Amino acid sequence: QVQLVESGGGLVQAGGSLRLSCAASGRTFSNYVMAWFRQAPGKEREFVSVISRSAGTTLYADSVKGRFTISRNNAGNTLYLQMNSLKPEDTAVYYCAAGWTFVVRTSDYEYWGQGTQVTVSS
Repeated sequence: QVQLVESGGGLVQAGGSLRLSCAASGRTFSNYVMAWFRQAPGKEREFVSVISRSAGTTLYADSVKGRFTISRNNAGNTLYLQMNSLKPEDTAVYYCAAGWTFVVRTSDYEYWGQGTQVTVSS
């Protein structure tokens, strides 16, 4: 089992930036594919980005491509999401997740953090 804790969320003005972090513990971090998802009120949890075990491959949702960057530090057991040019529609609870395959479906991830709130004002 791996435990995941997100941090770095907050309130930011449109056009601003935030960096989210996800600290992992309990199992070897580098064994897992890691991903970010988000969920806005009244909506299903949606895919944001995923990164492979060695960080050699990344994938982004069309809605964030060019604005967000996913990265990981396996030595520090930490996943990151750098968010630039934020828009009000980015407002959501952001979750990190760990799984065994490079996929974009929420159902394919075994472990989840509790989430961190990101609010973007206009």
